[in-house]
Amino acid sequence: MMRVTSISLCIALCLSAFSLSACAQEAQTHCESRTVDGARYSICTFTSGQDDIRLFRSGASGQVYGSFTAVNSALAENDQELIFAMNAGMYHADRSAVGLYREAGATQAQLQTRAGPGNFGLVPNGVFHIHDGQAGVTETQTFLLKSTVPDYATQSGPMLVIDGKLHPKFLENSTSRKIRNGVGINGGAVIFVKSEDPVNFHTFATLFRDDLGTPNALYLDGTISRLYSAELGRNDRGAVMGPIVGVVTARSEAAK
Repeated sequence: MMRVTSISLCIALCLSAFSLSACAQEAQTHCESRTVDGARYSICTFTSGQDDIRLFRSGASGQVYGSFTAVNSALAENDQELIFAMNAGMYHADRSAVGLYREAGATQAQLQTRAGPGNFGLVPNGVFHIHDGQAGVTETQTFLLKSTVPDYATQSGPMLVIDGKLHPKFLENSTSRKIRNGVGINGGAVIFVKSEDPVNFHTFATLFRDDLGTPNALYLDGTISRLYSAELGRNDRGAVMGPIVGVVTARSEAAK
């Protein structure tokens, strides 16, 4: 009787350990591929205040990273690595940011508040910012009123969703379709999206508002949009990039 009980207990413990392991693996799943209204998207969700979200443009020497591989090489020096990254805002020919850009507490470019040409100047635009690990997306004029200076910030435009409403200049039937990427906030969830098919602004913004439930979302860029995801096996390559947003973790033993 004792033998049967011991075996049963052993099996129960093994099943419990397996369940915990499965749950732990599931908890580590951040990125997924999803099709909405016929368009394919890569959607990666992280937790504000828990996941280590940072911005990267240049190293201590001033050399522009320009690629996910270069960021990973720099992180490896501290036994860290990316689990996710994407391009994070518009930039000039020298890869400096068009609008506000702060990295690790240092301002590299100032906030721009005027309307202008191109997507960046299609106001209202906004700022993706991180302070003490807490991430947010804020419309530029509202951001101006904040007293807190973020550790990381990148300004881009246009805003996709502002307080639950789509940007007023988006047209549902617009024929301007491109590969696009952006970021939205839903409570403590920080949601990064890259479209895998060309979509217009209205469609992209509607995804954030209606499917992802983000009251505020910001367009990061289009056409050159690229993604790094260890889970999806992605490391998109192309021309040298400017600002990059990434999620950092301790480097795995296998990579050391």
